[in-house]
Amino acid sequence: MTDAPDLDNRRPLKSRQTAWAQGLARTLAGKGIKADAISGLGLAFAGLGGALLAASGGVDGWPRGAALIVAAACIQLRLVCNLLDGMVAVEHGRGSPFGPIWNELPDRIADVLLLAGAGYGAMTAGFSGGPALGWLAAVLAVLTAYVRELGRGLGFPADFSGPLAKPQRMAVLTAACAVAAFEPLWRGRGEVLSLGLAVIAVGTLVTVVRRTGNLATRLAEKG
Repeated sequence: MTDAPDLDNRRPLKSRQTAWAQGLARTLAGKGIKADAISGLGLAFAGLGGALLAASGGVDGWPRGAALIVAAACIQLRLVCNLLDGMVAVEHGRGSPFGPIWNELPDRIADVLLLAGAGYGAMTAGFSGGPALGWLAAVLAVLTAYVRELGRGLGFPADFSGPLAKPQRMAVLTAACAVAAFEPLWRGRGEVLSLGLAVIAVGTLVTVVRRTGNLATRLAEKG
């Protein structure tokens, strides 16, 4: 038996209406692929991306650049899986009773793998604080989801407000990876990833504060 999808906890995404996304979701569903499997694949991409990010901190030259470029691709493939699993579950009825677990838990693990991995990739001889910065960004990313789910547990609609919700965090991290791959051109190493993580940490902290404020307002209005 497949439970009805939870539409109240579905992130609004314009990409869901694109022809490529709808066509790919239709193809996957037509081949009998379940939404949970797609969620698992997204987690695998995040694991690979996080490993490449962490490994990039220990190599120089073109191997570092290649690791960062492939990591950036993994970040985007993780997001594609996040998009398609919901479409396959909702639009094509290929969800499962375990869908709510697969929809949330892998996302939190993926955020930690990628952001913490980027922190180790940002660690250099001149800056040893990369891992701490990466873990800080990871904890704050998980906290944004916690505040959202806390609000839902109290009976309110899911709050996906930013400025740095998951899609925006991953966009910043992808851009940082892409630019960092070319750091040897100006003799840089690790600065771009560090800056990207700092932007993510600050923006995510603002997001946590904003969502908490929204929740407090809703509670006050509820009386």
